[in-house]
Amino acid sequence: MASSLADAFKKEGFRLALVGGPVRDAILGRLGNDLDFTTNALPNESKKILKSWAESVWETGIVFGTVAGKRGDTTVEVTTYRSDRYDEESRKPEVAFGDSIEADLSRRDFTINAMALELTQGAPLFIDPHNGLEDLAKKLIRTPTTPENSFSDDPLRIMRAARFASQLDFSIAEDVLLAMKKMSSRIAIISAERVRDELTKIVMSPNPRAGITVLVETGVAELILPEIPKLQLEIDEHHHHKDVYEHTLTVLEQAIALENRLGGPNLVIRLAALMHDVGKPKTRALIAGGGVSFHHHEVVGARLTKERLKALRFDGNTIQDVATLVALHLRFHGYGDGEWTDSAVRRYVRDSGDLLTHLHVLTRADCTTRNKRKAESLASTYQSLEERIAVLMEEEELSKIRPDLDGQEVMSLLKLKPSREVGDAMDFLLELRLEKGPLGAEQAEIELMKWWAARKQS
Repeated sequence: MASSLADAFKKEGFRLALVGGPVRDAILGRLGNDLDFTTNALPNESKKILKSWAESVWETGIVFGTVAGKRGDTTVEVTTYRSDRYDEESRKPEVAFGDSIEADLSRRDFTINAMALELTQGAPLFIDPHNGLEDLAKKLIRTPTTPENSFSDDPLRIMRAARFASQLDFSIAEDVLLAMKKMSSRIAIISAERVRDELTKIVMSPNPRAGITVLVETGVAELILPEIPKLQLEIDEHHHHKDVYEHTLTVLEQAIALENRLGGPNLVIRLAALMHDVGKPKTRALIAGGGVSFHHHEVVGARLTKERLKALRFDGNTIQDVATLVALHLRFHGYGDGEWTDSAVRRYVRDSGDLLTHLHVLTRADCTTRNKRKAESLASTYQSLEERIAVLMEEEELSKIRPDLDGQEVMSLLKLKPSREVGDAMDFLLELRLEKGPLGAEQAEIELMKWWAARKQS
């Protein structure tokens, strides 16, 4: 596929090289169907060639020199040699097209992404002016030029270094780490959407702990996700051996280990695990005689989570789902040693809604105690709860809990028109359904009329 595209560019007198991530991934033995190329053809010329080669072409990135196309299962992006950089205060790069692949490679983020395979000059030629192959072997993240120059060109590269540490399990060169700390404030000029996308890639990586740790240690997290480094200041009353920050990273890892219940990697559960205790710093209180408490930290945490994810421009559904899980993550612990009534089980299912399995995963992951007996007891108690839920699900269709009477029946019985009183009646019937289980229409009518008579007398 790459060779046929190269032939199309060569026929028109242009050079084409496979570049960046695909070259890196090919060396690592995991080349996919998304290929990046660089060329000396200007964007409009690339578009013309791609239209003759690809089944579909799009040019949303043409102002930045990139034209994309798809042929079969392969998607390609072709970008004109570039030498752009960021202005000191700008959120967008100043695009300038270059005239050599060597100059193009020198402006790339890291040496492991600054390798190319030239395809139009006879036999394929491997181009590696910055020893990226050696850094791949060393599992080292380094910049082609000085890290200060690289991060000035595009400050988002500071986050990308953390992302590659997470995705590839690589270490970051000492001079790169120092520059990340020194220049972390430059992240402020990057749009929230680009920051969000990099953060998402870190969180969804095989080892998010590595990237998050880098963000915290370099000071970047204080600017983009300040709630996380603040957790280092808190000691969890249930986990005296570790701070809440360490507990949080462990919960994230344990949630990932349970993701098969959600069908695979899941952004909502990972964000919920990361944010579940962010309310603790604001709710910390000293207990007489020693110790601390964090009463209602789940409520405060849900609010902080909404605010942060909204600032990072996450979509509304993700924000709501993550905040809901944060708000509910302590619900299981509110029922002592498992003395759950049917009513409590119904409310648990009703409040979690479509996120019930997510809540199962988060609650189980939130147990990080080193006390083996305590951990086994908690797991056993929660297993019992899940079994209770399964039984009631089958008996009562808990996921479809509704009052035993509908609005029309309520208005007919109480001789009401649509009004707030009808809503109050429906709320009463729903609470009755949650408390007593399915009663049937006849018994529900009796209970409704009793409630209505008492209301009229009060």
